[in-house]
Amino acid sequence: MAVRHVWVNRKPARVWGVLGDAEQYQKWVVGTSETHEAEGQWPEVGTTLRYEIGVGPLTVHGHTVVRICEPPERLELEASAGRLGTARIAIRVSPWGEGSLITMDEHPLRGAVARVHTAPVDVLLQLRHRLMLARLRDVVEAGRSEADRKAGRHV
Repeated sequence: MAVRHVWVNRKPARVWGVLGDAEQYQKWVVGTSETHEAEGQWPEVGTTLRYEIGVGPLTVHGHTVVRICEPPERLELEASAGRLGTARIAIRVSPWGEGSLITMDEHPLRGAVARVHTAPVDVLLQLRHRLMLARLRDVVEAGRSEADRKAGRHV
């Protein structure tokens, strides 16, 4: 199971503002492009987000379904990459000092990815999560925090 975390210099409400915005998804989810909300209102439970995963001509059509949504602290998703299978992705946002601690936990559920889930696969997931959480931090921190707006500070 791949579990990683990152600290961001923004409060949980700002983090949730990014997690709860379907248009931001492809900015921080590694390998995702052409994101389209297919059903529901992101991130309500049952909402489906469709996208392409891959590089160049090697693409797979995938979708993610929201399984649990408890703003501003918990979002659990089931991501499907077609024949490759599905994975559970749990994101937790906790207040931590002046910012937030984001923890991501992902593990395969079904399909080929679940059958070949080994220690080397976990290493690849860890690398993917490191990049994904860095991107998420960058997207979250790119916007001004509520405290910055109230104080008139620029970030």
